[in-house]
Amino acid sequence: MKMSPPSVSARLTVLAVLSATTFYCFYKSLRLRSLLRLSSQNSNTSNLSPTASKNPKLLYISQTNTSKTLAQRLHRVLASSNLIFDIVDVKDYDPEDLAKEALVLIVASTWEDGKPPPGAEFFANWIEESASDFRVGSLLLSCCRFAVFGVGSREYGERFNAVARGISRKLRGLGGKEVLALWEGDVDGGKLDREFDVWGETLIGVLKSGVMENGATVCGGGGGDGGRDLEAVDVSDDEEEENGVELEIVDLEDIAGKGPRNSKGMLEANGLKNGQREMVTPVIRANLEKQGYKIIGSHSGVKLCRWTKSQLRGHGGCYKHSFYGIESHRCMEATPSLACANKCVFCWRHHTNPVGKSWQWKMDDPLEIVNAAIELHTKMIKQMKGVPGVKEEQLLEALSPRHCALSLVGEPIMYPEINILVDELHRRRISTFLVTNAQFPEKIRALKHVTQLYVSVDAATKESLKAIDRPLFGDYWERFLESLRALKEKEQRTVYRLTLVKGWNTEDVDAYSSLFSIGKPDFVEIKGVTYCGSSATSKLTMENVPWHSEVKSFSEVLASKSEGQYEVACEHVHSCCVLLAKVDKFKVDGRWFTWIDYEKFHDLVVSGGSFSSIDYMAATPSWAVYGANEGGFDPEQTRHKKERHHKSSR
Repeated sequence: MKMSPPSVSARLTVLAVLSATTFYCFYKSLRLRSLLRLSSQNSNTSNLSPTASKNPKLLYISQTNTSKTLAQRLHRVLASSNLIFDIVDVKDYDPEDLAKEALVLIVASTWEDGKPPPGAEFFANWIEESASDFRVGSLLLSCCRFAVFGVGSREYGERFNAVARGISRKLRGLGGKEVLALWEGDVDGGKLDREFDVWGETLIGVLKSGVMENGATVCGGGGGDGGRDLEAVDVSDDEEEENGVELEIVDLEDIAGKGPRNSKGMLEANGLKNGQREMVTPVIRANLEKQGYKIIGSHSGVKLCRWTKSQLRGHGGCYKHSFYGIESHRCMEATPSLACANKCVFCWRHHTNPVGKSWQWKMDDPLEIVNAAIELHTKMIKQMKGVPGVKEEQLLEALSPRHCALSLVGEPIMYPEINILVDELHRRRISTFLVTNAQFPEKIRALKHVTQLYVSVDAATKESLKAIDRPLFGDYWERFLESLRALKEKEQRTVYRLTLVKGWNTEDVDAYSSLFSIGKPDFVEIKGVTYCGSSATSKLTMENVPWHSEVKSFSEVLASKSEGQYEVACEHVHSCCVLLAKVDKFKVDGRWFTWIDYEKFHDLVVSGGSFSSIDYMAATPSWAVYGANEGGFDPEQTRHKKERHHKSSR
């Protein structure tokens, strides 16, 4: 019987579909076997240099030629630095070759709806499929190192630089090592060219410092697994945590807007020097020095506090002078670790410092740190000579610091030799006020006796702590509570330090009160947040800054909930700060003893015996006591008031 035309057409269609399906399955089978073979080869030859590609690759994903132009510019700059790369449009690049590459740089644009331009779809899909295929394994790109620069528009919100973020994340999932953190450029921000140039300069510095060898990256070299450890990725807030992945080192944040803006992805936190990672890279150093920090070695810093300058001029000391009797003009503000484990929304130290969960940098000698800190501090003091109001007598005293506030920036307790550093300060009869952000309970327990130990209690609930401190650890709340328990075990003077952020944590009085029984601190400092200016990474405004009257009201209510265990002892109106103190320890015959006998403390340290906080307490002067007319201002000083403009009512 003769077939009808529609029947023939239908059969031909089915035949074509079957043929195409067979061909596709055959292709996928060959591809999978190739990937598995490459993965196996990489895992068995992880100490060999890839030789498949003579030169590293500079790839670009571009639709309107913006990324292409940037890549061509970088190509010329690399060549001028004797770093020879092949520049390739990804539409002309076979992603199968990634497993053979030693080093790949990618400049990636995001097109409509957060997708790659049409010419880059195959490249992006290949990475996506390979990363999602468990049969491929996570060693496919174990010999490939990479860096990604994203080009997008922030106007697209959560889809901003989605392509670059995806490529960076998936390449890491395939075993690639990120030599420089993902950096995201905004075509609408007006700073794309500057951001790209800074990224390029930093990249060249990294490559020249040891990542490159004879024009290629040595597989297994340049820090071994350090590529993952060094990553500085800051995805949209909780993306990584929601996916069950904990960040190890995240970004360099400029919360106060004082450094070059890198959006979400930021600079790598560490440089390389003689095979060792340095916490302070040239870019970080430049940013911090611009803010007045004096950098010590590779991870420490010192800065002259404004209260030191204030008391040198006879204009009053800081709240520690009122609460504990330090001489502000003889106080040195320093840190042995510029890195921190939190990214607090109220950080007033202009976060251009790195953040991380563990120490993985080159480590400087503690004695050298102390020597350099004192030397740099005294040099800054000498520069105050001739400043109007500076008294010669106090200037001479200031040249011999008697106190050290280990709270400049970062997390000093992260420094592995913190105990030796503290011992050296005490040997010189310099008291120590150490602040920790309650994320390292084991280090609190291992810490030797300091003059006064602080734990930052920035929030009283798990949710608000996450929102305010933005911690890196997934188990941040458990670490926080364990840090408070560790504090209770210490015999030294201990302090909860509360920073009140109006509209964020000022309503949690009951929750704060419940934390008292966990750490049983000697003191509770309650301070209004310091406003540092607006920025893309901090939503705080002056509306979030409480008045001193509001801080006082909060403190009084909090003290009342302790059922007589704590009372409001001191205040420093100038700092918008109030002190609660344990009644049974520090109120003797109706008089407060919150001050410190520093000479007695040092004598106790030298004795080598055990002692507690009550062994070196001293009487609080009447002008520092809560409710005094002086408001905590030393009457021997001359107060200079500044008008504070605030939209909120008292």
